[in-house]
Amino acid sequence: MTEKQKFTEKVQKIFEESKEIPEDKKLFKLNGILYPNSLCSQETFQALESFEARENDLFLVSYPKCGTNWSLNLLNDTVKKVYNKEPANIIPIIEFGAPGKFEKLKEDSSPRVFGTHLHYNDIPQTFFDKKVKMLVVFRNPKDTAVSYFHFYNNNPMLPNYSSWDTFFQDFISGNVCWGSYFDHALAWNEHIDDETVLIVTFEEMKEDLKAAVKKISEFFGICITEEQICEVAQKGTFTAMKEKLKETRKEFAQIFLRKGEVGDWKNHFSEAQSKEIDAKFEACLAGTKLGEVLKYNVYCK
Repeated sequence: MTEKQKFTEKVQKIFEESKEIPEDKKLFKLNGILYPNSLCSQETFQALESFEARENDLFLVSYPKCGTNWSLNLLNDTVKKVYNKEPANIIPIIEFGAPGKFEKLKEDSSPRVFGTHLHYNDIPQTFFDKKVKMLVVFRNPKDTAVSYFHFYNNNPMLPNYSSWDTFFQDFISGNVCWGSYFDHALAWNEHIDDETVLIVTFEEMKEDLKAAVKKISEFFGICITEEQICEVAQKGTFTAMKEKLKETRKEFAQIFLRKGEVGDWKNHFSEAQSKEIDAKFEACLAGTKLGEVLKYNVYCK
């Protein structure tokens, strides 16, 4: 069995074991934030404190369901294309998995690709000390909420919600895994002009993936040719990625990659809910640089 097959089998085992966990035992809270028991642990968070980043690590930050798997796939394909380096068979989200994975990551050659859903203040200090460049991917909050709702109900590692209405209230109050979308956004708005930060949106990638791949590669200082950009973009469309995952890991595709559309929120939000999240956005992000980047009036009205 290859290392990749072992990795797939290990993840599949986590899914199967999660189905046996009672609904009220699937989450735990650390420093006021909810996390899934099947993926995270206090031991792993402790081990993260002594993890050593490298200056040339490629680091993706995103709130859940803002395009995490899509963006990680693009980064890995870029590294494979330019450096001829296969991704490590370790879950790239730094807070996922057993603490022992960090010893294995020491052996992985550069550039390494990592991701996280952690809020700004919870990212390990080593990433800031080493001035690691951070690609921060955002998605409009309405589509994020809808995608997150379906993710909860399709993923055996998370509790099920009986209705969209119930989930919406938890989402807007931040009572979901990794906490509040708006707290996450507010923190990154404070650092939007940092030299080590690049904000890219899900909608931007949907509109022109080739331009996004070029922009991201230049940000990380990757010398990529126009031909390589086209190849990564062609292979990296949401549809192409989902079809590939269906062939190799069908169950994963159903859980992690649903529609990948812009505007699906209109099929779920009531008028009252739409107005409520409009008011939340107005209170938190209206008039900010990040609010402008999100183009809320274009995608959420």
